[in-house]
Amino acid sequence: MRLVNIQGRLAIRTAEGDIDIETASDGAFPADPSQIFDRWSEFHTWASGLDAAAAQPAPHAPRSALGPLVTRPRQIFAIGLNYRAHAAESGHAVPEHPPTFTKFASSLAGPECDITLPTGDIDWEVELVALIGREARNVDEADAWSYIAGLTVGQDISERAAQLSGPVPQFSLAKSHANFAPIGPELVTLDEIDNPDDLELGCSINGETVQDGRTSHLIFPVPELVARLSRVVTLYPGDLIFTGTPAGVGLGRNPQRYLTDGDVLTTYVRGVGEMQHRFVAAS
Repeated sequence: MRLVNIQGRLAIRTAEGDIDIETASDGAFPADPSQIFDRWSEFHTWASGLDAAAAQPAPHAPRSALGPLVTRPRQIFAIGLNYRAHAAESGHAVPEHPPTFTKFASSLAGPECDITLPTGDIDWEVELVALIGREARNVDEADAWSYIAGLTVGQDISERAAQLSGPVPQFSLAKSHANFAPIGPELVTLDEIDNPDDLELGCSINGETVQDGRTSHLIFPVPELVARLSRVVTLYPGDLIFTGTPAGVGLGRNPQRYLTDGDVLTTYVRGVGEMQHRFVAAS
């Protein structure tokens, strides 16, 4: 199953078109994307038995009409230095524990929009994002995938000057400007993915590839992240986990490179989706 948020209404995307969930369920399930994940198991069972043709799907909405798959998550986790090559380009040793911070919910955005450049050094970070489908506490790693509703594409856009400023780094604020956490275009359930532990991901700027990696190279794979996080906090339905970025960010280049006015950033995870964002100078 693939889900999209069409201007605030959750829909199932099929080959034939988009099916509005509230309409197709006669109101049994809400249109609001932030409400469906508290009833994920019930919803998934209903959706699995849906007759797509009888639901009369509408033509696919354009990517520009899509919003983030969850609009009011309780928690957004982000993992740093989760690929060895990225840790090396950042000047750090391979971590023994997942470096964890948060991106604030007001930074969420859809898969295609303009992003205004704040003052500073604006960097890119393609990431696989996992969305929690049921409450998780003290989860065993072997069971962790069963707590994931699905996967989507994400960008952990970062303002490096503030992030690295002293006396202590400001990861969360520097990574939470408006539209600095775009996700989408679809939430893809695991039954749609051949091997969720090995996905190709990358991004390009104006057509030039700047990142290209595989999630099989994660230091802490998705199941381990769910297990480790759930030993400390409770994970709630609709929570997001940005799982880390491979090498190739602007900070790690010599000379360093950052996003500028007019740049178009294309981000993908093969089999999951593709996003595109244009960066514009502040007026």
